[in-house]
Amino acid sequence: MKKNLWSVLLCSTLFVSTAVIAQDATVKEMKDASGKTIEKDPNDTIPSVWKKGGLLSLNVNQGSLSNWAAGGDRASLSIASLVNLYAFYKKDKHIWDNNLDLAYGIVSTTSLGTRKSDDRFDFLSKYGYQIGQKHWYVGALFNFRTQFAKGYSYPEDKSKVQTSDFFAPAYVLLSPNLTYQPSDNFSVSLSPATARWTIVAHDSLSSVGAFGVDPGKKAKTEFGAFASVNYKTKLGENIAYQGRLDLFSNYLHNPQNIDLYLTNVLLLKVTKYITVNFSLDMIYDDDVKTIDKDGNAAGPKPQLKQLMGIGLAYRFKN
Repeated sequence: MKKNLWSVLLCSTLFVSTAVIAQDATVKEMKDASGKTIEKDPNDTIPSVWKKGGLLSLNVNQGSLSNWAAGGDRASLSIASLVNLYAFYKKDKHIWDNNLDLAYGIVSTTSLGTRKSDDRFDFLSKYGYQIGQKHWYVGALFNFRTQFAKGYSYPEDKSKVQTSDFFAPAYVLLSPNLTYQPSDNFSVSLSPATARWTIVAHDSLSSVGAFGVDPGKKAKTEFGAFASVNYKTKLGENIAYQGRLDLFSNYLHNPQNIDLYLTNVLLLKVTKYITVNFSLDMIYDDDVKTIDKDGNAAGPKPQLKQLMGIGLAYRFKN
């Protein structure tokens, strides 16, 4: 009986020892494996050809007064939103840049009611094929601009006058061009042969020939020369600037009067999600009549829009 018991104990000890040794070897192998570095085959690595990202921003300001001796509106509220999305493609000799700008803002006060402060839909797409020198491309450019909601002028002591609407106006531009683009941050595009369509889909606006269309017509075709400059840069660790300038000369009518579209946006990052933004836009279109303070049609003039605010902002990119 004792002999059998000692045999069982001996077998058990050998089994446990073997298991522990095997376990130690397994653990050691796992540790060795975890410390190894994996070397990638360069032939298996596919570089990303798309660079994508954007900016989402929302500014809200609210105020109220009660028995305030200095005077002012009893209540005020302003909201401004901005969405900027981009997708840049680059592979071999091909580039394809896409940019979408969306903006909408309102201001509401006790005395003036609710008015629009910003309204923009702007899509720009540009393709290029590298030729000759390193930074020169030949290709085509497409641009579409319109707005989201109705726009009004507010003459003194008179009812508001509707001046614009969704697709009234809308601008469509198609341009074969030559582009100089040394980096993703700067480009200049030139075209001596560009087609531009002005669309006014609103019946009452088109009936009076708003935005240069013939009275009663919904669209106008122009042919001329076009130039576009795009630039963005970081002015400091927390300061960024983005600007765009478009110039168009209509060969068919007053080519010396050049249409201008200019946008500037300056962003100052305060914290990870809070920014101060300043924007300044300027438009001059020789075919667009303005409205004076008495509500009467006036000649073309430079149109200026300046906005400044502080709010939430979120940037993202791949």
